[in-house]
Amino acid sequence: MTWIPWNTQLRELAKQCQYLEALTLYRQMLRCGSYPNAFSFPFALKSSASLPLPFSGQQLHCQVIKSGCSQEPFVLTSLISMYCKFSSLGNARKVFDENPISNQLTVCYNALISGYALNSRVFDVIALFCRMREMGVSVNSVTMLGLVPVFSGPGYISVGMCFHCCCVKLGLNLDFSVANCLVTMYVKCAAIEFGRNLFDEMPKKGLITWNAMISGYAQNGLAADVLELYRKMETAGVCPDAVTFVGVLSSCANLGAVSVGHEVEQRIESSRLGLNPFLNNALINMYARCGNLVKARAIFDGMPVKSVVSWTAIIGGYGMHGYGEIAVELFDEMIKSGIQPDGAAFVSVLCACSHAGLTEKGLEYFSEMKMKHRLQPGPEHYSCVVDLLGRAGRLNEALELIKSMQVKPDGAVWGALLGACKIHRNVEMAELAFERVIEFEPTNIGYYVLLSNIYSEAENLEGVLKVRVMMRERKLKKDPGFSYVEYKGKVHLFLAGDRSHPQKKEIYRMVDELEALVKKLAGCKDNEERRNKEALLGMGVHSEKLAIVFGLLNSEPGTEIVVIKNLRMCEDCHLFFKGVSKIVTRQLVVRDATRFHHFRDGHCSCKDYW
Repeated sequence: MTWIPWNTQLRELAKQCQYLEALTLYRQMLRCGSYPNAFSFPFALKSSASLPLPFSGQQLHCQVIKSGCSQEPFVLTSLISMYCKFSSLGNARKVFDENPISNQLTVCYNALISGYALNSRVFDVIALFCRMREMGVSVNSVTMLGLVPVFSGPGYISVGMCFHCCCVKLGLNLDFSVANCLVTMYVKCAAIEFGRNLFDEMPKKGLITWNAMISGYAQNGLAADVLELYRKMETAGVCPDAVTFVGVLSSCANLGAVSVGHEVEQRIESSRLGLNPFLNNALINMYARCGNLVKARAIFDGMPVKSVVSWTAIIGGYGMHGYGEIAVELFDEMIKSGIQPDGAAFVSVLCACSHAGLTEKGLEYFSEMKMKHRLQPGPEHYSCVVDLLGRAGRLNEALELIKSMQVKPDGAVWGALLGACKIHRNVEMAELAFERVIEFEPTNIGYYVLLSNIYSEAENLEGVLKVRVMMRERKLKKDPGFSYVEYKGKVHLFLAGDRSHPQKKEIYRMVDELEALVKKLAGCKDNEERRNKEALLGMGVHSEKLAIVFGLLNSEPGTEIVVIKNLRMCEDCHLFFKGVSKIVTRQLVVRDATRFHHFRDGHCSCKDYW
């Protein structure tokens, strides 16, 4: 058999990712007495690297040397790439250094740079690139595609910008793939504005470009920007794919934009992507977070194969809505079905137990996590259990748990204890928790406000003043309260004390009327007294009240109203909504920063346990 048939077959098998078959063919070639050449080795080395089979790779390396092909550029590059994929960077560098031609070949530098990048060797990448420039070796787009992704992290933004400048100087920024790579780098570094500027400057935008920007906005919590960009993408005539839809659905979940999410679901069906498990998981999460648990459960039940991510999404959905018993049943069913829970699944079920007051069940799961499932709890699990104990009033146990943690407690753990102190008005322990939490998150305004509220409820004016002075010295400002409500496919935003809405007169008139009626039902304090207090605190009428009343004014009687709020609901608003739900005989649903509240006939699904 001649050279060409063997090499052609090797190439086709490697191209089709049939790597084991390629190596089997290579051995057959040797047994038949045929000798490999410079055109055989790259495919065999690639196959060995992809499986991966380090011992076979070393044998092939020996044959390369024996055959005299070690000076061939493509063979040399394949050897470097192979050792890099084995994470054997020392051998890869040895191959590079021991061949004098490597210093003059761009492909060899590119292979080693990509290998260093693959193994997150940032400083080695930079040093090798600098050597490449010193040696006068030409840099191409492949070099930059290997380099730039290494700097996709907040700590490397300045270095990434330097390489962006280098791309501009060399004219490589005009390469479509390099430009896409730079956009991705900026959004992963949370430098969204730089990424968007580059995105807007690109004369040509493909699907990958749009997806990079949409995913970047989604990962940085800029949900409104995701939806705005998605509309522009549609206008530009670019057909979205599964990656696009995942980013858009996550943003719909954050905003509560259920009509947009439903529209995306229809697009998924028409695109024949309905069986994509990632999209189904995103749909479950979106509908659950938008308040439609029935639809979320229907999608979950219709999935032919359910992964641990699918189970976690639906368990988290029920937990968020306060249906802890159902969440627990689903978690047990998941385990019976043979699916091993992971850390995220335990976070979901522990949160569900916390929201529903299932303290003993939550503690049982926490114990099983360590003993039965051999999973080491992280800070996120401890914060759930601290919250679980804290809500139940077992503050001392929560504090002892923190002291016994095998991992260092983070801000979320101490924050959970601080939140529990607010519920049970334990000022002394709150002060301890606050001291710890601001060590981790000194600029998180929420914790300062929480301690201030604890002092206020304890009528400790000196404490309130102390917190305010601390906030002023650190130049911290309270996050504005805002709420979303969707009406006719449009998301309406309300701020606390908002008077910019066209229907402001009708909204405030109805707020006053409803507050007067709720006062009669529940014996609330005089509206004027409460309004004066809110004005002094700079709050005005809370945003969720305005959003709910807007919904009442603009929807048909009996229609459910869903409001999404960015902060935790206060006790006054909670009492108000219970009364309003009885007065208007409607179901009012409010999703605050921690969970859903379903108000009907004067009661809330949280049973005042939130």
